[in-house]
Amino acid sequence: MRQGDEVAGRYRLDDLRGRGPMSEVWRAHDRTLDRTVALKILAPTADLARFRREAQASAALAHENVMRVYDYGEDAAGPYMALEWLSGGTLEDRLAGGAIPDDETHRLAEGIAAGLTHLHARGLVHRDLKPANVLFDEEGRPKLGDFGLARAAAGSGTLTEAGTVLGTAAYISPEQAAGEPAGPASDVYSFGVILFRMLTGALPFVGDDAFALAEMHRHTPPPAVESLRGDAPPELAALTAAALQKDPAQRPADGEALLAALGAASASHPVAPETDETRVLAPPAPPAPAGRQRRGTALAAAALLLLAAAGGVLAWAVTRPGASAPAGILSTSSGANTHRSGSVGTTQVALPTTQHGRHGPPHGKKRKHKKHEGTTTAAATTVPSNPTIPTTIPGTSTATTETTPTTTTTTTPTTTAGVTTTAATTSAGGTTTTATGTT
Repeated sequence: MRQGDEVAGRYRLDDLRGRGPMSEVWRAHDRTLDRTVALKILAPTADLARFRREAQASAALAHENVMRVYDYGEDAAGPYMALEWLSGGTLEDRLAGGAIPDDETHRLAEGIAAGLTHLHARGLVHRDLKPANVLFDEEGRPKLGDFGLARAAAGSGTLTEAGTVLGTAAYISPEQAAGEPAGPASDVYSFGVILFRMLTGALPFVGDDAFALAEMHRHTPPPAVESLRGDAPPELAALTAAALQKDPAQRPADGEALLAALGAASASHPVAPETDETRVLAPPAPPAPAGRQRRGTALAAAALLLLAAAGGVLAWAVTRPGASAPAGILSTSSGANTHRSGSVGTTQVALPTTQHGRHGPPHGKKRKHKKHEGTTTAAATTVPSNPTIPTTIPGTSTATTETTPTTTTTTTPTTTAGVTTTAATTSAGGTTTTATGTT
């Protein structure tokens, strides 16, 4: 393949980033989605089943510390896999300069352990965990990649398979080196080797060849971190020693156990995003003291009595013959002319009078209150604000007395479930007014 070639009519090859016996990796441009991807193309002589297994294992994972797979296919160029492009290099690149600062070592260890937790929770074992398979995105977040050896935890993994060394010898677990099945604790051992190197800048075992290294992992006790670096953080040194135990049962069981040892919460697992706003409900108000409730009831009753009295006056003003409606109330009297006087406490109202023909009764004679048919006119009068109203009609000396309609007020308090309701009912001139209040 050459720069500029296209794979599957979609991926343009921009830059060759790595080549090995099994595959080559290109930085490519996905023309369909307009994004940069890492395009891994299988070599003609490589293991196709393993390549497909890597694609399937990667597609089943979705975590911020795991490299994502976008696409898989087979083209004239060969089987390919489009992966998340990670531009930050690998952990192997960073370890080329020696040990990593302790704070950064702790952060990277947490990220690697979180990625392992995601794999192990889904029944997968990486089986080839090493610094070259820990990549970084542009924000410096570590991500696990290269799942070509990843299999279900119950699967069998041997040191050799069709002549291929499974697991880089410098990071392989004793059980894998012995041809035994690999489990989550196997990844924990490889994690221990990586942590040892981040703290000290060196490997726990160095040999002339892969088989010699495998034998050392199986039988030789690893050196203590403190023997190479006396000022190493005790908790990280202790975790390294625990992860490098020969017996898998003596190590932290899986990625989640590593996270717990590192003090990281399992909340780093991916969670579904929240769609609803968190709502804080205010606690219910405490009940008012009994004395306050009684005072509130008395005040409410007094207010209702005042409302009832006002309702009685209103009813009298509206219902008596010829009365004008108070301000804001439409009068229902037919043919009556009303207006407000400038005098305080008086109201100018038009009282209907019945005349014989065009003229009223003779001057000086008292009007008899009888119902006659005839013409009704309006006469101006002044109404004081008292129950008995003397009425003087201009042009006559007759005094007519009107009596306020009977007003009855009834107040009824009712208590239900701790709530007191007071109702005041006023009846005046055939009109009933009701006011209620709750305390």
